[in-house]
Amino acid sequence: QVQLVESGGGLVQAGDSLRLSCAASGRSFKAMAWFRQAPGKEREFVAAISWNGGSTQYAGSVKGRFTISRDNPRNAVSLQMNSLKPEDTAVYYCATKNLFSGNYLYTGVKDYDYWGQGTQVTVSS
Repeated sequence: QVQLVESGGGLVQAGDSLRLSCAASGRSFKAMAWFRQAPGKEREFVAAISWNGGSTQYAGSVKGRFTISRDNPRNAVSLQMNSLKPEDTAVYYCATKNLFSGNYLYTGVKDYDYWGQGTQVTVSS
């Protein structure tokens, strides 16, 4: 069983930056991802990173503004969010898979087995 704990959310203005962190219990060299869910909307993919950081993938809406990275010795993954927009407002969730997937990255909610409790990001205009 893997436990994930997100941190770093908050209230910022449009154009500001935030860095989200996700700490995983135990060693988990599996793909990890960030998703987000805005009020009244379905949870959506934001970014994913392979087990060794060699591959990354981003949603089109955040590509060029967000950067996902991981620190395996610390069992952590981060999401650097720059040039934030009001439409980035959502609860952000960290997720990981149960099975090793090499450098292949998944973008579906159902593809991930463990989830954190989420951290709120609010971007004011």
